[in-house]
Amino acid sequence: MYNRELEIREAIVAGEMALCSLKDARNSLGSARGWGIVDIFGGRGLSGLIKHVKIGDAKNSLNRAKEDLNRFSRELSDVRELQGLDIEIGDFLTFADFFFDGLLADLMVQSKIRQAQDKIDDAIDRVEFLLGWLERF
Repeated sequence: MYNRELEIREAIVAGEMALCSLKDARNSLGSARGWGIVDIFGGRGLSGLIKHVKIGDAKNSLNRAKEDLNRFSRELSDVRELQGLDIEIGDFLTFADFFFDGLLADLMVQSKIRQAQDKIDDAIDRVEFLLGWLERF
């Protein structure tokens, strides 16, 4: 038997988890970007090492966000009134898959980090909008 309130609650929980993962990724990328700037301007080996650790943290957060966004999408589809709603997370998911390929030069890394932050901000906006809508539902 369909329980609308339960399905909405499950979608909200999944959305909140996705939001948390996205914010973790944004924070890790911000830290990596800061260390990347230090590295570009002569931070020596330690700053490059820290930057790569932060990029690794961001990659883990992006992978978790991808899983959480997929779960959120599935939970949204369980809410009958929302069936057929496209939350447009495909761009983000595809981006998360190739973001870490080919990080060659420091300036290129900075550019990719900025692009990733923009994509994450877009995904955060979408999830927050949908959560607000679900909570009023």
